[in-house]
Amino acid sequence: MNTTLPLLAITMGLLSSFHCLGMCGPIALAIPLGSSSKLGRFVAVLVYNIGRATTYSILGFIFGTIATTIYWLGYLKYLSIGAGILMLAYVLFASKIEQQISKSTHLNTFLHGLKARMGTQLIQKNNFARFSLGLLNGLLPCGMVYLALVSSMATGGNLQSALFMFIYGLGTFPMMIGVGYFKEFITPAIRSKMRRLLPFILSFLGMLLILRGVYVNYGPKDAPHPLPICASPAALLEEK
Repeated sequence: MNTTLPLLAITMGLLSSFHCLGMCGPIALAIPLGSSSKLGRFVAVLVYNIGRATTYSILGFIFGTIATTIYWLGYLKYLSIGAGILMLAYVLFASKIEQQISKSTHLNTFLHGLKARMGTQLIQKNNFARFSLGLLNGLLPCGMVYLALVSSMATGGNLQSALFMFIYGLGTFPMMIGVGYFKEFITPAIRSKMRRLLPFILSFLGMLLILRGVYVNYGPKDAPHPLPICASPAALLEEK
């Protein structure tokens, strides 16, 4: 993975923090810290966020495995452009898209079970429960995470994609740790203002994906281990 992709991952994570504050902030605010010391509170919130980043990495590994095939076929650029267009469409038709998604019976059943398990972890006051809560929180439907997952596929490998998503998760740490550590200062008014920034952030990231698809050369030529291709005897003689 070249230096451009880690920079993209951390940047996307930092920008996604505004989305996380509006959507996942209430969960971070509800984490039982179980300690009055500054160090104890910091460790509690850090463990929770490491759980989120771990789930992102696992998802990145899965998407990276799928991307390996797409990479060799040379279609990643179209995937990137399509994802960017979908992001822009989400900005324009967010309410309609969310209404259609909310009607999904399977998704609602999944979310109901997921939230029940998260509720069980919330009432416990130990770091294992906080880590588990972070793992579960990483599975919540999130457009920003989906965008990062699509971007991670541009790395062309499962381990690289997992690393991309972990770096993305690290990018969300400053905001999310701040929410949990200084929860008394994060008011509903502040979270509301942050949510208003989301359309601008999504538009920026959508255009970024489109530009990457247009200008970045994806395909087997960029792969570190090209696929062997059988050559004709005549071609081998010409090379000699």
